[in-house]
Amino acid sequence: MINKETNTDATTKCALIAVIGAPNSGKSTLVNKVVGSKVSIVTPKAQTTRNLVRGITTIQSSQLIFIDTPGIFKTAKRRLERSMVKAAWSGVREADVVILVVDGSKKISRDLSLILNNLATKNDKTPNLTLVINKTDISEKQKLLELTHEIHDVVSIQNTFMVSAKTGEGLYDITSLLKEIAPPGPWLFPEDDISDMPLRLLAAEITREKLYFFLQQELPYECMVETTDWINSHNGDCHVHQIITVTRDSQKPIVLGAGGKKLKNIGTHARQELERLLEHKVHLFIHVKVEPQWKDKRSYYSTWGLDFDL
Repeated sequence: MINKETNTDATTKCALIAVIGAPNSGKSTLVNKVVGSKVSIVTPKAQTTRNLVRGITTIQSSQLIFIDTPGIFKTAKRRLERSMVKAAWSGVREADVVILVVDGSKKISRDLSLILNNLATKNDKTPNLTLVINKTDISEKQKLLELTHEIHDVVSIQNTFMVSAKTGEGLYDITSLLKEIAPPGPWLFPEDDISDMPLRLLAAEITREKLYFFLQQELPYECMVETTDWINSHNGDCHVHQIITVTRDSQKPIVLGAGGKKLKNIGTHARQELERLLEHKVHLFIHVKVEPQWKDKRSYYSTWGLDFDL
């Protein structure tokens, strides 16, 4: 929850910006690029983000708080999937500005159509709806224009931008607009903060991200990562202990790999990224356990701020 005021200067401004879109539209890449640091994990696979992640950037007198949301998709049948979609829409409700990120290299999908129709029914309740057509670096200009017109025909858009979140092209224009329309008010976070995510959770997310690169097909979606212990040594080193939970006995040896090599590679890449972020030595210890019903474990949903009772 955001409940702290760190600056009460009458000249300051603060905006909550919900970033929504279909899975794999580039929401997390956009938030990371704007914030200037990794606050959300990014993989080539859809539905990677599971909860609301807040990325913060303070520019002059304006604080912009980006709420990176899970991708909204139509076939959310399981409890976790339903909780993810509900979290995304809850981000919209608490926002001053809503940014709809659309993959400009694709046509309107079923998931995007669902989002557009939902936004159209509540247009008067969606503040400052801004369309961001992403991935312009791999899209044809004419197709981008056609896609933009199609979207404008369905829902009322206040502002439209064409960007490449990957390269950063066009993002300055977005932040410039957001600074202008941010409502007056106190900053909710210290000026140097870039996220409200605790380091334990960020470390778990970084390891979970690596699972999507080293494990095949659907297995990463069946995994949960928890940071169970975090010890700071007197010499500045960090000792981080984590558990990767899978749902079936047959999945554990796949995560481990022959002679534990796959798990070692996952840990090495996660550790290296943690060291870059923390700027000191990290000792990462990862274990794998089997828990068939982890997706129905209330404590997991509580940790991530997801609604269990769905």
